[in-house]
Amino acid sequence: MKKLTIAPRPAGGTRAASSTAPRPAPRPAPGQAPRLAAGPNARRTAAAAPNPTGLATETGPELMRVSKRMSELGLASRREADEWIERGWVRVNGEVAQLGQKVTAADRITIERGAREQQAEQVTVLINKPIGYVSGQAEDGYEPAYTLVTAERRWAQDGSPREFHPRQLKHLVPAGRLDIDSTGLLVLTQDGRVAKQLIGEDSDIEKEYLVRVVWHSTGGRSPREAFPARELARLNHGLALDGKPLKPARVEWENEDQLRFVLREGKKRQIRRMCELVGLKVVGLKRIRIGRVLLGNLPAGQWRYLAPGEVFA
Repeated sequence: MKKLTIAPRPAGGTRAASSTAPRPAPRPAPGQAPRLAAGPNARRTAAAAPNPTGLATETGPELMRVSKRMSELGLASRREADEWIERGWVRVNGEVAQLGQKVTAADRITIERGAREQQAEQVTVLINKPIGYVSGQAEDGYEPAYTLVTAERRWAQDGSPREFHPRQLKHLVPAGRLDIDSTGLLVLTQDGRVAKQLIGEDSDIEKEYLVRVVWHSTGGRSPREAFPARELARLNHGLALDGKPLKPARVEWENEDQLRFVLREGKKRQIRRMCELVGLKVVGLKRIRIGRVLLGNLPAGQWRYLAPGEVFA
């Protein structure tokens, strides 16, 4: 019978060094990023990793571009903010901002006097658009509404102290639209803050319209008398356009053949399409209010400036 031979323990009663040596890290599979080494520095290494998305993480607050943050704060539109940054008119925590720089909600953003002076020169114009003019660029031979903004067509009762200059037509764009067959209040502005307030994704500004209609089967009665109450209820809430439900509206009879619409959204030809869905035909449409700003007595084809202190919301 063979004898078992037991090797003596090393001096000091400790195990052999080879039993406690760290194992080599496994090699990653092709295309797989290496794993972070475990240990007390692992968390610190992960926290220092860059976050190019700018989204909130467990290690820090949400990051966003300076221009986006300025737009959220109502300081300027994103395009305008980027122009100011390029000119050195924007500071973050006292330091000149860089184009594309990321900030958090806790960072302090300030703008230089040059930016404020430029912004103060921007104009917002209110037009009573007649039939036959398009809101934006010329199309199909029809003139755009901004061609009405001339010294001769300025309303004589405009109380604004501003003086008209052709340079005010530069970057003057519609903040909302009116169909070529519709009349009433149209806003043109150079101010990106106004545009965002009226037509931005989060805009909740009311727009009010007077809409003259005919009903296909009146039986000698007026549209108001003949139109079913259930269809009027659908105009208020229950219709969908382009496969999406419409926001609740306020629709009521103004007189025997005219409805009053108050909307908080502005889809293309929305009122005409809503009326078609319930069997009404629109024969006249006039916008009379946007937020707190009224069309009032502004004559068709004339314009005025948004007055100092006059606001949409």
